[in-house]
Parts: sequence; structure tokens; C-alpha cells
Amino acid sequence: MATIYEVSELAGVSLATVSRVMNKNTRVSEKTTKKVLDAMQQLGYKPNSIAQSLASNRTNSVGILVSELHGPFFAQMMAGIESALRAAGKHVIITTGHSEDDKEKDGIEFLISRKCDALILHVESVSDDYLIELSKGKTPIYLINRYVHSLESNCISLDNELGGYLASKSIVEQGHTNIAYIAGPQVKADARNRLKGHKKALHEKNIPFNEALFYEGDFNEIGGSKGLEKLLNTRIPFSALVCANDEMASGAMKYAREHGFNLPNDLSVIGFDNVIFANYLYPTLTTIDNPVEEMGEMAAKMVLQDVYQYKNLHINRVFEPTLIKRDSTQALPK
Repeated sequence: MATIYEVSELAGVSLATVSRVMNKNTRVSEKTTKKVLDAMQQLGYKPNSIAQSLASNRTNSVGILVSELHGPFFAQMMAGIESALRAAGKHVIITTGHSEDDKEKDGIEFLISRKCDALILHVESVSDDYLIELSKGKTPIYLINRYVHSLESNCISLDNELGGYLASKSIVEQGHTNIAYIAGPQVKADARNRLKGHKKALHEKNIPFNEALFYEGDFNEIGGSKGLEKLLNTRIPFSALVCANDEMASGAMKYAREHGFNLPNDLSVIGFDNVIFANYLYPTLTTIDNPVEEMGEMAAKMVLQDVYQYKNLHINRVFEPTLIKRDSTQALPK
């Protein structure tokens, strides 16, 4: 079996240069990289991942902590992270925090114990102070869908208030004034900011926010169905329903159809996130695009730039949501 020393000798370069090529270090010229790769191919040399780690003092693995493994939102996020890192020859170790303080901390400690080169964290319960203290350790951290002012350069976030505003503005512009709202858990910053944007859109048109037509859901499908049931039981008429995410919107739409509603003639429904199934619901779901896969890819690029010294990567830390118009909403007849 060929060794790294034989590759070095055949390519006419140092062992350090061979190591840099194996670790995809951009400081090596294309000409030298080609010489090393040609030598590796000629000798049939297969890099040993453990040897690479020892040579570079890296494990070439990145830890990812997300709230849940189920659901399209987190699947798209992890896909964006993993594909960008895998293309660079890095691997991921994934665990969950279930939006609970102790479980998020336990997951973070687990990833650090696995000697990950960096951590990408989707955390909702741990405090900003905890994250600031964590950032002072040896393992770099990057926050996705979370903004901490003093860690701004390591945060990837979405303007959720703008998204909430765009959703409700579109409903108001279609002539709806009796509007119900199913929120996400208000312990979560993104849910609070989406509600804030909703209220802003109403305020602009002097439409009062009706507390009786407000329901705090759980970001899951069941929260949407239970929410619509409770809202209908108030007997207060409303022509539009704004949901803080697509899963709750899908649950509400299912409940509405099962109870004789013709959508959108009887009720306009809008969601948030633009997850993959939004375009396959009936009717197709009007929603707010949350580019979570791109955000995941961007978090991976930040790791590649800061930790693995990749050059010339475009970094965008704040993403803006956009309105996706489909068939689940319609203007009220004048």
C-alpha cells in the first residue's frame, strides 16, 4: 500500500504540501495540487482520515445541533449544511436539543466531546449569555436562525418581523379586515417577531388586533388544526387566517376542508417558510419564503472560511423573506 511519503517523493513536494492538498487548503497552487493528485492516483494512494486529522490538528467534522430531526424545515436546513461541507470533504455529526435548555446544553457538550472543528447551532432555549460564554471556548460556534448582538459576525438570521409583515400585508391588500392569527410558541424569538410584523401590517391600515382571534400554536400540524377549531368556536366571523408557519397552515386547511369549508372562497389561508410540501397542498399554499436551505449552506461557508481557511467565499449573514403567491388566498369581492 502506498504511503504519503511515496506521494511526496513522486510529486517532488514536501509532506506538508501533500497534507495541505489532502485538506483542500487553497494556499496551494493549482499546478502543485495537480502534481500531488496525479501522484496519488498513479500510486493508488487513499488518504487515511485519522492520519489527516493528526497532520492538520483537525477532525474534518462539524457538529450540528437542531431542535428536531423531523419536519421539512430542519431537513432543508441540514441538507444545506451537509451538502456544502461534504463538497469540501468535511463530515457532520448531528444531534438535537428539542428546544429545551438542558437538552440543548447536553447536545452542545456532546458535540464538543466529539472534537468537532466547529459547531453550527439552531438553539432556542439557551440564553444569549450562555452562547457568549460558549463562544470564548476553543470550538468556534455559528448560530443559525438566531441573532446575538455581540456574536453578530457568527450569526445567520432571517428578518422574521418583515416576513410576518409581508404575510399580513398581502392579506390586508386583498380586502380582508377580519383576520385570525395562529402564532408559533411565544417563547421563541422568530414566533414573536412574526407576530410583531403581523400587528404592524394591521396597524398601518387601522385594523385592530383582536385578541379573541389569536391562538398560540406549537409550529406543528396539530397546532394548526386545534387553533382553527378554537377560533371557529368563538363564533366571531373572519375571512382570512394567517399562520406563523406552513405546518400549522396545513393543519388548519385540513380541518377546514373536513368541516365543509371551500378554500379559499370561504377562508383565505397563508403560511410561512415555503417548505417543500407548500406547493402540493390543495389549494396550493400562499406563504412566505424562508430560505432555510440557503441559510444552512451559508453557515457551512462561514465555517469553511473561518475554520478551514477557504478563500473568496461570499458571505451573507441576514436573509430577507419574500411573498410566494399561490391559490390558498384570494381577494374579497368588492
